[in-house]
Amino acid sequence: MSAPTRTVRPAALGIDFEVLAGDAILGPAIEKGSWADHELALMRANLRPGMRVLDLGANIGWFSAAAVLAGCEVHAFEPVPHIAEVCRRNVARAVAAGKGSCTVHQVAAGAERGHARIVLNERNFGDNRVIEGAGAPADLAGAREIEIEIAPVDSLVFGGIGFAKIDTQGSEWLALQGMRNVLAQSPRLALLMEFWPYALRGTTPKALLDWLASEGFTVGKATEAPFPMTPERILAQVSRRDPVKGGIDLYATRGTPFHVLGLKARLHGFVRSLKED
Repeated sequence: MSAPTRTVRPAALGIDFEVLAGDAILGPAIEKGSWADHELALMRANLRPGMRVLDLGANIGWFSAAAVLAGCEVHAFEPVPHIAEVCRRNVARAVAAGKGSCTVHQVAAGAERGHARIVLNERNFGDNRVIEGAGAPADLAGAREIEIEIAPVDSLVFGGIGFAKIDTQGSEWLALQGMRNVLAQSPRLALLMEFWPYALRGTTPKALLDWLASEGFTVGKATEAPFPMTPERILAQVSRRDPVKGGIDLYATRGTPFHVLGLKARLHGFVRSLKED
């Protein structure tokens, strides 16, 4: 199955890039020049030529393409066939323009091999969620469902990595459990991860944050000026948001500096740490 697209040239990447026609969120933002600016800045500050990178929940390949352009070896996981097709074309353009490489795996990153149903958001084409048992969540009731393949990262990627982006619309914990071998071989690691209690599967929000801490990660929000936060502080902030729309992006590091955006951002983050609840 193919999907209609339009080709744009976002300033943040400097290459031609396809977006899905009809998307209400990701496509229009990229057409205006960029997407997820704070997360992109944090990723770029951590990348080095030759670094191995994981992009779990790659969608149309925005972060994968940026890492390829930085000279990295990328493994992108995107289970929805027509979206993975667009991702392949976008990273191919990045490979042609840069010095990196990318392998696109048309599977969802999970704890074990298998198949599942995924529900496709009709407006936000970046919000496609693996579902179990009772079916689609209330906010996606009636949306189209397809069957996809699931595979552990450890079955497809071997050896350590330096950076990971994990945005799997609630399957983040399961993705982490399927990459324990990779994590064990990655003592110096930075990651971006969606933290969305409403959609989280396989564990509790607190257990996920506690596990990151037990694995040696320093964790904060992925903002223009991140600062380290305790699990309790993150949970308290998320609890005050709309549960359906209240997810946040986390930034975490272990064995590598947390503050990578310069002195000004570090000072800004320190001030924010004193003001925020």
